[in-house]
Amino acid sequence: MKPLTIADAPTMVLGLQDEIRRSEEARYDHRLHGVLLVAQGTSCIEAARLLGDAPRTVQYWVRQFEKDGLAGLAEGERTGRPSRLQPKQLAEIGMALREPPDASGLSVNLWDGKTLAEFIERDYDVALGVRQCQRLFRQFGFRLRKPRPLIARADPARQAAHKKNSGR
Repeated sequence: MKPLTIADAPTMVLGLQDEIRRSEEARYDHRLHGVLLVAQGTSCIEAARLLGDAPRTVQYWVRQFEKDGLAGLAEGERTGRPSRLQPKQLAEIGMALREPPDASGLSVNLWDGKTLAEFIERDYDVALGVRQCQRLFRQFGFRLRKPRPLIARADPARQAAHKKNSGR
């Protein structure tokens, strides 16, 4: 039988590994496979090579399995990096976002990630990236809405005549 190959295998390997990391269940299954390989007599180094992980990682999985059984392979709560803003500061930012930016002394008409980053840097001396500020918008329940552009020197009567629901 002719051996099967996958086109652009190195890129596909990276994509598949990303997919495994994306899902909590897939990560659990991945750890199960590592422990299974070791239980079948494969060394931690070889199991790590086959799975694309560090040997220390597989050793950790095996120790956790020996200590706690299958529960040792389950993923615990991942807290992430602590916020650089205090809860009181976040509340103040949430209140500021409910007002136009010029009420906070900014010379723009709409809040966006760049404007919010500038505001936080100025008022709280905390440097956040634009993407992190965009996440803050979602955290506060806001979504980006840009105003419809107005055409310069347009005739409002002619515009109304062309609208779908103009009542022609």
